[in-house]
Order: sequence, then C-alpha cells, then structure tokens
Amino acid sequence: MKITHSQLKPTESNIAIIILAAGASTRMGKPKQLLPYQGCSLLRHTIEKAMASVCKPVVVVLGANAQQIYSEVNQPSVTVVENPDWNLGMGSSIRSGILSLATCSETIDAAVITVCDQPFISPEIINHLVAAYHATGKPIVACQYADTLGVPVLFKHRFFSELATLDETVGAKKIINKYYNEVFSISFPLGVIDIDTPRDYQKLEKNQEGQELRSFI
Repeated sequence: MKITHSQLKPTESNIAIIILAAGASTRMGKPKQLLPYQGCSLLRHTIEKAMASVCKPVVVVLGANAQQIYSEVNQPSVTVVENPDWNLGMGSSIRSGILSLATCSETIDAAVITVCDQPFISPEIINHLVAAYHATGKPIVACQYADTLGVPVLFKHRFFSELATLDETVGAKKIINKYYNEVFSISFPLGVIDIDTPRDYQKLEKNQEGQELRSFI
C-alpha cells in the first residue's frame, strides 16, 4: 500500500516522538550523542529532524553523561527526561519517555520511538510513519530494513502501558514481534545504518565527504 504525504492528518490526533539518547556509548568510547555531524551533533541532528516533522511534543531521554549532553537539547520546544536507571537497559528509557507523556496538556494518541544514532533519519520518514498510521488504521507502524522491523516505530496509545512495563533489557522490538499481525511497515533502507563504533563513525565521515553509501553496508 502506497502512502502519500497528502494523507497526513496531523490535526486529527496528537503524535509524540521520543528520542532515546541515554546510553553510555561504551563501544564508541565517548558520548556518541555529541559526535559532530552535518554542522551539529548527532543528537542535535536527530532532534532537528524530529522538530521538522508533524510530531509534537518532542521528548528526549537522557541518562549517561546527561549533564554533558544537556546543552544539546536545552530548548523550549523539547521536553528533556532524565532516566536514572539508564544503565539497566533500553527498556528503562522507553519507560521514562512513555511515562513523561502523561504530563502533557493534551491527550497523546500515539508515539514514535526512535534513537539518536541513525544519521539518515528524516522528517519525511517520520511523517511517513504518521501517514501510514492514519491511512491504514494499523496500531503499530515500523520501519523495515535489513530483513527486520525496527525504529523509528510508531505505537498507538493502547500499547503505552505495555511499553512502560517492558523488561529493562529489551527494546521496542519485543512489542513489534508480539503483535506482528498488527504491524504495518514502511521501507527505510538506510535505517540499517547506526553509529555504534569508531569505525561506523569513520564511515559516516567519509560519506559526508562524498563517498558512496554502499561503504556502510
């Protein structure tokens, strides 16, 4: 099923976006949230793409190195949540982000969950998730890449309680797999690229200098 941007109906419901940025970047050896990318940091890049989408509010979950990273997200249009249990795993950060939505002045109909280390995320990809959600009626819309379904992923609010009680060591993919028959997928081939190691980042830097994307894969 082809979804077009004309099918976006952001005024009909409130879709939040939660950016998970609480990890310690142990494989990178330094906070990958702060790595320079396209004139800003990797995290700021992700935030700007989220802010340019139809999603509101934009929530960023910090954890490790929160004080060092905070200046990258300290702006009025972004809600910052600190996860004191970040070291327990991604599930704890998803919980922090989901629970923060309860304080919003308006009812949130659904939420997109994404991460801060997919450099090729774009407003178009995020908006495509929202468009597919409205057009198909499916309660979960996930990105498809490398023969898997993953983030960014949109969950209807009926999954919020389950997301908030995830085991700390698992991520959103557990819910995607559990409700596989209720999932609609959109193609995001470059979603397979994330920045976990110095080698990943070196490849990204080469790409910024005009190298071909296939060097990543």
